[in-house]
Amino acid sequence: MTHDLLGRHRAVLPDWLALYYEDPLELTHGEGRYVRDAAGRRYLDFFGGILTTMTAHALPEVAKAVAEQAGRLLHSSTLYLNRPMVELAERIAQVSGIPDARVFFTTSGTEANDTALLLATAYRRSDTVLAMRNSYHGRSFGTVGITGNRGWSPTSLSPLQTLYVHGGVRTRGPYAHLDDREFTAACVADLEDLLGHTRPPAALIAEPVQGVGGFTSPPDGLYAAFRDVLHERGILWISDEVQTGWGRTGDHFWGWQAHGRSGPPDIVTFAKGIGNGMSIGGVIARAEIMNCLDANSISTFGGTQVTMAAGLANLTYLLEHDLQGNARRVGGLLIERLRAVAARSPHVREVRGRGLMIGVELTRPGTDEADPRAASAALEEARAAGLLIGKGGGHDTSALRIAPPLSLTVAEAEEGAAILDRVLSSL
Repeated sequence: MTHDLLGRHRAVLPDWLALYYEDPLELTHGEGRYVRDAAGRRYLDFFGGILTTMTAHALPEVAKAVAEQAGRLLHSSTLYLNRPMVELAERIAQVSGIPDARVFFTTSGTEANDTALLLATAYRRSDTVLAMRNSYHGRSFGTVGITGNRGWSPTSLSPLQTLYVHGGVRTRGPYAHLDDREFTAACVADLEDLLGHTRPPAALIAEPVQGVGGFTSPPDGLYAAFRDVLHERGILWISDEVQTGWGRTGDHFWGWQAHGRSGPPDIVTFAKGIGNGMSIGGVIARAEIMNCLDANSISTFGGTQVTMAAGLANLTYLLEHDLQGNARRVGGLLIERLRAVAARSPHVREVRGRGLMIGVELTRPGTDEADPRAASAALEEARAAGLLIGKGGGHDTSALRIAPPLSLTVAEAEEGAAILDRVLSSL
């Protein structure tokens, strides 16, 4: 049945639509932190639909909210007052950390980042954008144009002028040998030099932890230091929280809070985890920025009632059960367990991350060279052992991406770590 489905997939869907595994997997059921495939085999899910199943599979509170709302009204568009949309916007504005916040809902992180670019360029009257090397911001024409990861940027054409800044990758590149203070100072000096060679940009967009790039991040405080430079020139800071938001990093509710010394971002984008699998994205911005557009606009599917009901139930569950705290506690245990595993594996260059957002960078033994074949092999071996993980990386890197639902238990973390121990030992 799976092979028949694969043939049908290839007959009608694009060749560039990536599939994991040599024998692609069809998932049909999920519960808690586990999923089942079409043959009934059970897997521990350490990737959550690309960090999207944030709380748990088939969470009863979310399923109930979706069913009840679907029984009343699925959709009306933003042309009509929408109580679930207003209620979720109120909750998000409250936890955003942005003063006088306004919220606009989209259907994806890609669309959220596109909207943030629209707002920033309109507000600043500039089509120049600063982005980070090794970054990923989506698959639309606009967001591909600011993505600093060649593997996910299929065209050099762009509606924007994009300039790339150092700092998103701590342990590679020309500043890797510096300590954290020197690294930050060098990246700030690079930013200041770059700004001397270009017309005033609209904004800097940055992921606090780079997702597709392999869960890399700068030293805490780097974006605060960047903000000081940007603020002097009126340049906006956009924090792409599509993967880092909602407490996944454990230490903070938003990834930008590790860089919050100089205040919050001007714009925050979000998606993925807030819907726990439902299609929700959005933008949070100060009112003067959000309201800068001088033409009408709507969203047909952004903020639709059934997805807003899911988001409300999911956010309520996350806060009431302190899943951020669970990510910090269980994620800390998992990281230490994986670092112990890595110490015995010549293929592992680094285990990095925070909370339940963990990257395991692989290299050819005895070298600093990326080993994408080892990453693919690890993915296959983990699946064979009953564990689903992701992979990523950018220029000259290859990494395993580990991001379970935030309700992960200690026993499940130990189960996954034991499988990864066997996988990395077998490479």
